[in-house]
Amino acid sequence: MTEPPAETLLFDVPPPPTPVERLLHLADQYTQHNDALGLLLRATDPPAPDAHAVCAQRLATDTRSAIRAIQGERLYESEELSEIVMRLKQLAFLAGASADLGTGPARELTALAPEAAVSCAVMLAAETRRRRWATAPAPEDQLSTVQRTALAEIACGHVVASSSLGREFTRSREPKVLMSTLRALETKGLAERTAGSAHAAYVGGPPQDRVRLTCAGITALASVIALPPAGPSATPGTTPRPLPATAQATPRSR
Repeated sequence: MTEPPAETLLFDVPPPPTPVERLLHLADQYTQHNDALGLLLRATDPPAPDAHAVCAQRLATDTRSAIRAIQGERLYESEELSEIVMRLKQLAFLAGASADLGTGPARELTALAPEAAVSCAVMLAAETRRRRWATAPAPEDQLSTVQRTALAEIACGHVVASSSLGREFTRSREPKVLMSTLRALETKGLAERTAGSAHAAYVGGPPQDRVRLTCAGITALASVIALPPAGPSATPGTTPRPLPATAQATPRSR
């Protein structure tokens, strides 16, 4: 087989993520961070006081980078856009502040961060389409309303998977994400499980598997995240409702 010229390979690079995709990826980073803190809190040996500091500072830096990416879109100023930037600045502040705290208090400061990042992604996608009269590109494979809902719940860090007595099952908030839906998304390459990365469902139990979006899953969700649910039987809450700005500044544990 003849290999393509080196010049072709040089320019064969994927496009950079959109600001909406960056926010969904940021939500996943916060979920992984929170999971790591949750495991540290339940570890037999007490964690080092600064075990999470490097990751927390990196999250603060990545959040500020997401803000710059949004500002680089040069959208006209609006209350919605200002609110998105304000919420992300709050997240960056909370992440940075958590680096100086113990594991428990640090976990409280970033507990709501995944939901907040997804909420900002929803608002940004809607604002971008409204300003540019853009229509969302359809994913390669058509997503059902249930699958769209599941992708949004996964992005918020609400879904874990586990097994017992040879039977697999999921744990999630309302609306529930069923194992059959998860398997369908995994077949499409839109979701995956990270084994043993989430804290146990009960004291002394085994760690659960965090369900996460793949890169393709992030792209697929970003393309439909602010669109109205398809069909009259759509389940409410397909996309997360924006959280009040004050919720980001008032940490609470889950």
